[in-house]
Amino acid sequence: MGEKTLTRMDLSEAVFREVGLSRNESAQLVESILNHMSDALVRGEQVKISSFGTFSVRDKSARVGRNPKTGEEVPIEPRRVLTFRPSHLMKERVAVGNRK
Repeated sequence: MGEKTLTRMDLSEAVFREVGLSRNESAQLVESILNHMSDALVRGEQVKISSFGTFSVRDKSARVGRNPKTGEEVPIEPRRVLTFRPSHLMKERVAVGNRK
């Protein structure tokens, strides 16, 4: 597997090539979509993209952790974490990619 990273610029370039918007409009469209997704997640809503997966925010409660180096117990504060659950189709596509 390669170490390439897909960036916002890559996404807007793909929109430019495949949809035919200008480069500036393509970049604005990608930004707008990402902002809508981010805003929904901040509000605690799920973001479900059919055939791709679901992004959601989960509340984790406080707990006691342990520093692996010293063995000292440390309190871990409650926090919100972002989770992603891929769709079955996405799981299958990734699995097929592993066999190539």
